[in-house]
Amino acid sequence: MRIGITYDLRADYLAMGYGEEETAEFDSEITIAAIADALAALGWDVVRIGNVVQLTARLAAGERFDAVFNICEGLKGLAREAQVPALLEAFGIPYVFSDPLTLCLALDKAMAKRVARDCGVPTADFAVLSCAADAADVTLPYPLFLKPVAEGSGKGVDAHSKVDDAQGLARVAAELRARFDQPVLAETFLPGREFTVGIIGTGDAAYVLGVSEIRPGENYVGHGYGLANKEDWEDKVLIAEADAVSAAAAGAVALAAWRALRCRDGGRVDIREDANGRPHFIEVNPLAGLRPDYSDLCFIAGHRGLSYRDLIGRIMDAFLRRHPELRARARAA
Repeated sequence: MRIGITYDLRADYLAMGYGEEETAEFDSEITIAAIADALAALGWDVVRIGNVVQLTARLAAGERFDAVFNICEGLKGLAREAQVPALLEAFGIPYVFSDPLTLCLALDKAMAKRVARDCGVPTADFAVLSCAADAADVTLPYPLFLKPVAEGSGKGVDAHSKVDDAQGLARVAAELRARFDQPVLAETFLPGREFTVGIIGTGDAAYVLGVSEIRPGENYVGHGYGLANKEDWEDKVLIAEADAVSAAAAGAVALAAWRALRCRDGGRVDIREDANGRPHFIEVNPLAGLRPDYSDLCFIAGHRGLSYRDLIGRIMDAFLRRHPELRARARAA
């Protein structure tokens, strides 16, 4: 059975003149090769497709696939992560990971928090600052934590993200809006420990794969797991398996958020504790990084004694559970 892989290769966009920060969410050749090798080892006939433009050209030319392993992040707009899934749905091609609605919802952190909060998932109080005048209307207690409302990979999270007064709020929000051309999310700052939770599966069948604690190191930047801490993490953070009690508490909140946002197959949920040690939902990543020996979901799998092939295998098992007709064909093959 043929499975295509859709992805945004970072080197391609850098060659086109895009910057390091603009391409931070995109994947390396190492990741694509690892996914292709794992899928081939699981018995799939693997076809590398590429980004949404390359997928469009192949579909228009009449090419079809039994399934697609989609990790495309997209380049522009709030629907950028939903473009490939929407196109695949139009052509009736099953794909791994979440659907267009969930991907749009998850990318807009404020909308995701609204849905999670409405479903009873604990999340810090927040406000959205779309223009300069919005800062004057914020009544949340300080300190606050600011980030772009719709970016991934910790973009816009740095040493200036935590603000202690109205003046700092207005200044940092203006800087972020100018830099990313989008509204800014302002949240009540959660001073406790930070966790990232790996989840496999969909709906009632979803389960916590494992929980990592993000422990600040000597050269940690700011007060959050931002881009600087993620890209060159070795001297900035210690990513350790969480203790059992903390893992259970963080995992329960993460799983509730995962189900509330209707995420599928596999991904991560970020959690942070308040001053009393209670875990709160921060954001969900339904297209989690999959670079071996680098991405958080891979670290979580490793802490559980799983190989990279095991991790991809579990994701594919969750996908095939949603598509029993493909599972039957795969077994026959």
